[in-house]
Amino acid sequence: MPNEIKALDLDVLSMMVAVADAGTISGAAKLVHRSQSAVSMQIRALEAVLGKTLFVRHPRSVVPTQEGEVLLTYARRMLALRDEAWAAVVRPDVTGRVVIGVPDDYASSLFPPILKKFSATYPKVEIQVIGLPSMALQPMLKEGTVDLVCATRVKGLHGEFLRHEPMVWAAAPGATDIWRERPLPIAVFLPGSVAREKAIRSLEQARIPYRTSYESPSLLGLLTMAEAGLAVTPLAQCAVPSHFTLLGQAHGLPEIGNLEVVLARSAASNRPPCEFLAERIVAELRR
Repeated sequence: MPNEIKALDLDVLSMMVAVADAGTISGAAKLVHRSQSAVSMQIRALEAVLGKTLFVRHPRSVVPTQEGEVLLTYARRMLALRDEAWAAVVRPDVTGRVVIGVPDDYASSLFPPILKKFSATYPKVEIQVIGLPSMALQPMLKEGTVDLVCATRVKGLHGEFLRHEPMVWAAAPGATDIWRERPLPIAVFLPGSVAREKAIRSLEQARIPYRTSYESPSLLGLLTMAEAGLAVTPLAQCAVPSHFTLLGQAHGLPEIGNLEVVLARSAASNRPPCEFLAERIVAELRR
């Protein structure tokens, strides 16, 4: 065991988080810009210091153990606090305004903790959020109406890859039998939505007849329709309320696939407030 390692050294914890996020030692090594052997050695040294196994090694992946999950929760909080402390001292006087475009489903689920942390670190930066579908945000980015766009990758929207967000079928708890109806009643976003296209394509490939019982650009509209027990709705999993029921192949419904979430920037976003918010978004959504 290396004598220099500390039980909760933040650099080692960052490697642990990277391993959990990447699912492999090699993938983690790329994230932290270290060699694969260095990452593996540090994780094993941490396990030795703690006297706990933090990861189960499989042939092609590593998975956190129960003890590993517990430490990961604290590690993420400690690393986030470190970043906030650094920014609070090094960048305390950052001012300005950032306009960011985010679709409803991501704005309501992924962004509250991001914006809360950013505002706490940069209280003098004004943030305006524009909630529109991904297709509507793409031209606004080109025109410079928004500084940043965090959305589903669509035609013409070129941005930095953040994550794959799985799509699921969702229904209100008391209306789960609605999946038996044929044609299947669905509540979907308006034409042009990638989520809509993927969901309908999956039904057509599975030869399941459907009817569009509700269309809306708003997530709230889709959830309201599903809550009333009048439709099932295909959504990004992150946007499904916790009390809803997830439906899938066990209910005769096909897999929909994933959405590709990206962060795109306008030509005018090369200034500190935009850069720092982009950093926060990348750090949070790549987990």
